[in-house]
Amino acid sequence: MTCAACVRRVERKLARLDGVSATVNLATGRAEVRHPARLGPAELVAVVESAGYTARLPGPDPATAPPGHASGASGAGSTGSTGSAGSASAGRHLLCTALLAVPVLVLSMVPALQFRNWQWLCFALSAPVVTWGAWPLHHRALRGLRHAEATMDTLVSLGVAAGFSWSAYALFLGGAGEPGMTMAFTLWPVADDGSVAHVYLEAAVGVPLFVLAGRYLEARARHGAGAALRALASLTVRDVTVLRDGAEHTVPVEQLRAGDEFTVRPGERVAADGVVTRGASALDVSLVTGESDPVEAGPGRKVVGGAVNTGGLLTVRATAVGSATTLARITRLVEEAQTGKARAQRLADRVAGHFVPAVLTVAVTVLGFWLGAGAAPQAAVTSAVAVLVVACPCALGLAVPTALLAATGRGAELGVLVSGPRSLEALRHIDTVVLDKTGTLTTGAMTVARVTPVPGGVGTAAALRLAGAVEQGSEHPLGRAVAAHARRAERGRGPVGA
Repeated sequence: MTCAACVRRVERKLARLDGVSATVNLATGRAEVRHPARLGPAELVAVVESAGYTARLPGPDPATAPPGHASGASGAGSTGSTGSAGSASAGRHLLCTALLAVPVLVLSMVPALQFRNWQWLCFALSAPVVTWGAWPLHHRALRGLRHAEATMDTLVSLGVAAGFSWSAYALFLGGAGEPGMTMAFTLWPVADDGSVAHVYLEAAVGVPLFVLAGRYLEARARHGAGAALRALASLTVRDVTVLRDGAEHTVPVEQLRAGDEFTVRPGERVAADGVVTRGASALDVSLVTGESDPVEAGPGRKVVGGAVNTGGLLTVRATAVGSATTLARITRLVEEAQTGKARAQRLADRVAGHFVPAVLTVAVTVLGFWLGAGAAPQAAVTSAVAVLVVACPCALGLAVPTALLAATGRGAELGVLVSGPRSLEALRHIDTVVLDKTGTLTTGAMTVARVTPVPGGVGTAAALRLAGAVEQGSEHPLGRAVAAHARRAERGRGPVGA
C-alpha cells in the first residue's frame, strides 16, 4: 500500500462482506478485521488479494486466534519489501536512480552547463529512470487500473509518462533535438508563441526520484518506530528451566504450561507470570510499574514475566503463559495503538479516496480548456502534466499514521503505554500532569547519597572499604550502588600507600 486511496480500497473490499468491519493502517501495513465466526481468515486474505495486494496472518500460530475477533492482515503491494533486506534493496534502487537522475536535473536547470547536444544525453539518462527506476510506480498503477481503481501511483505514473512522452516528441519531431538548443530555467512562467518545443525530462526523472526517496525514508522511519515492539519482544525468554519429577529440565518457553514450576537464577528474566514458591530475591519490574527500585520477592509473592532477577535463586509456579502473560498483553496494547486510526487520519482517508479521481478529472479538463481556447499544444500539455505531477497526496494519507506510529513507539521505549489514538487526541485538553510516585522520574540506577558512621565505630573510610569488599560482584541494585561508591571513594584517595 502506498497511499490513503489504497487503504480505502482494502477497507471497502472487506466491508462488502456481511458482518465484517476493517481498520487498515498505512504506516504499519496492518489491518484489524472484525468478522463473524463463519468467515475464516483464509477468506479475508483472499478478499485482500482480490483487491490487488498480498496479505498474511501475523504471528507464528494464526490458528490460535479466537474466532470472531481481529484476524490481522498485513497488507502490502507485491512490489513492496519489508525488513532489513528489503530496505537494503530499496536503498540500492534509489541510489542507481539518483545517479542517473541528478545529472539530468542539473543540466536542465543550469543553462550555463548546457553544452552542444546536451538534451540527447539527458534523454539517454532519463530513459532508464522512467522505465526501470519508476517501474514500481508504473506496476502499482497498472494493478490499480486492473481493479478499476486510481491511486497516488496512478497520478505519478501518468505524470512521468506524459512528461517523458512529450519530451520524446519534442526531441524527434518538435525541433528540440537541434544541436545548440538551450533551455532557460526561470521561477516564473514565461509566455511564448509555442514555436520552439521544450523538453521536460527534469520533471520525468525528478518525480520518481523524490517519490522513491520519500518512501525509502518513510520505510526507515517505520522500521525505527517499530523498535519498541522489537524491544518488548526481546524481553521474552526463549528457554526455561522447568522442575519435573524432582529434576531440572531446560525446555523451550513454548512448552511451559500453567501450573509448572520453573527456576529463575540471578540475572535471568522470569519466563512467565507466576507465584514464588521458594527462595528470596529482588526483581526489577520497571517494565510494568515504571518503578526503577527493585521489588523484594519471596514465597507467595506474584511475579510478572520479563522481570529481571537481581538477587538469589527463585522457584516460581507459572499462572499465566504465552499470550496470557502481562508482557504479551502490553505488546498487544502497543500494536493496537499503532494500528488504530486518529480522527484526522480517518478524515484524510475519506478525502484521499475521492482525491485521485478528482485530480484526473481536473487534468483532463485543463488540457481540453487550453486546446479549446486555441493555445499551443505544448502549453496545453504542460498545464495538464503540471496538475498530475504536483497533485501528490502521499503526505495527506501518510503523515498522520506515521506520526502516531512514532509517538506510540517512542512512548513504549520510555515506559509510557498508549491505549489508542483517541487517548493521544485527548491530550490536547490536558494542561496538568500529576505523577503518583517519584520512582518513575529516576534513572533506574541507585547511588549512595551519603555515608554516616556509627559513633565509636571503624570510621567512614574503613566502613566504606569493608562494605565495598562485601558487595563486590553483587547482582543486587543496592549492592552494586555500594560497590560503585566504594570504588569511586578509593580512586579519590589515590593509590594505596600514597
